[in-house]
Amino acid sequence: LFNPFTLCSFSEDVLSKDAGECAICLEELQQGDTIARLPCLCIYHKGQVFLRSCIDEWFEVNRSCPEHPSD
Repeated sequence: LFNPFTLCSFSEDVLSKDAGECAICLEELQQGDTIARLPCLCIYHKGQVFLRSCIDEWFEVNRSCPEHPSD
């Protein structure tokens, strides 16, 4: 079974302050949001256990950071 998370790792965190917009959904990243931080330091919405998130859906069809596709 293909697991894209093994190709592009990330750490999960909770934002302590507002951080601009998510490059995938274009919604604001706000204080308290759960985020995925990629090795390139880009951040995206990360859903809870049973919710889909921007980065989960992105990794279903892509294998790299949305903002750094050649990394």
